[in-house]
Amino acid sequence: VPRTPQAAPAAPSVSAAVPQIQLIPASAEGALDAAEEAVDLLLDTGRAPGDVLVLTTGDLHPWAAHELSFGEAAYWAQHDAGDDVFYADAAQAARASGRPVVVVAVNGGPASAAAAVLPVALARAGALLIVCGDPKEINSVLGAGV
Repeated sequence: VPRTPQAAPAAPSVSAAVPQIQLIPASAEGALDAAEEAVDLLLDTGRAPGDVLVLTTGDLHPWAAHELSFGEAAYWAQHDAGDDVFYADAAQAARASGRPVVVVAVNGGPASAAAAVLPVALARAGALLIVCGDPKEINSVLGAGV
């Protein structure tokens, strides 16, 4: 019996809108600052804070590190409330719910971090995915993985 090929799990459904992707070139050291500037611009142009999820591939954003010092439960309760910009480690991207805008700071971490997080980030982004990092690395991932 011939097997019917199945669609790749990353393929969006026909009705799913594909978010716009914006690349902001930055070094690993400057990616977090670039992400912060992107968030500030989003908020300044009327985007609600609860619409934005920021993921980091290297060091945690200082807000996330601070909030995690109060425990995982309190940290994720803020995520679930959805009232403010939420910052998370890329390794926890799958746990984060979708938001209209996802910003990814490729600020170091293992070489595979960007490849692992970008497809998840794209799936979580409702309207816009902003990626701050090395354009060559990001384009190779987005070209092959998304």
